[in-house]
Amino acid sequence: MSLDPAAIDTLKKVSTATITTIMLKKGLRNIWLRGTRPLREGQGRLVGKAFTLRFVPAREDLATPESWSKPISTRGAIEAMPEGVIVVADAMGVTDAGIFGDILCARMKKRGVAGLVTDGVMRDGEGCLGTGLPIWCDGVAAPPSVAGLTFVNWQEPIACGGVAVFPDDIIVVDDDGAVVIPAAYLDVVLAEAPEQERMEAWIMSEVESGVALPGLYPMNADTKARYEAYKASLK
Repeated sequence: MSLDPAAIDTLKKVSTATITTIMLKKGLRNIWLRGTRPLREGQGRLVGKAFTLRFVPAREDLATPESWSKPISTRGAIEAMPEGVIVVADAMGVTDAGIFGDILCARMKKRGVAGLVTDGVMRDGEGCLGTGLPIWCDGVAAPPSVAGLTFVNWQEPIACGGVAVFPDDIIVVDDDGAVVIPAAYLDVVLAEAPEQERMEAWIMSEVESGVALPGLYPMNADTKARYEAYKASLK
């Protein structure tokens, strides 16, 4: 099932930093995927359900160019990707074997994939950028995936960037990297994130006006009262 458009619209207005703050308050500390940096500046913020891919260390009898033609392959996985998903690939942080190149990225773009996130690297970097597929990764490398990895399956729990990601978890990516919202916490984030963003914007305006940080961030009782008065003035 695809993500509700209203939920996507709300989350596109919420930074990954804000989401980590909200999740921290709920007891979830490990939701930021390490090694996921935008391949191109200005990719913006994307939201989508996770479509997971899992790689394991290369084994010579399995990690071969011939494996690309098998039913369980990266090619097979791409043809199973629904429109609007964010692909999350567990490459175990391997940085000397590119998991995808320009041709596979072009096919994902054609299928309507919203973006690709991995703790590994890409190959054919310039070509990947040319496809227009937004990519968050740990860099580029010339060798193919089979030089260091074996692809084993899609749509199963993975560990990407040291974070557990399950199929249909919600992924939000921006200039700070990628975060995962467990599906069970989506309603909580949708309810609390807009208010967190509004509160922090108000605090920033106070800082720019010369207000000192003690009692402002975090708020004391007097500051909370001033903030509530500000919100009331907006109604």
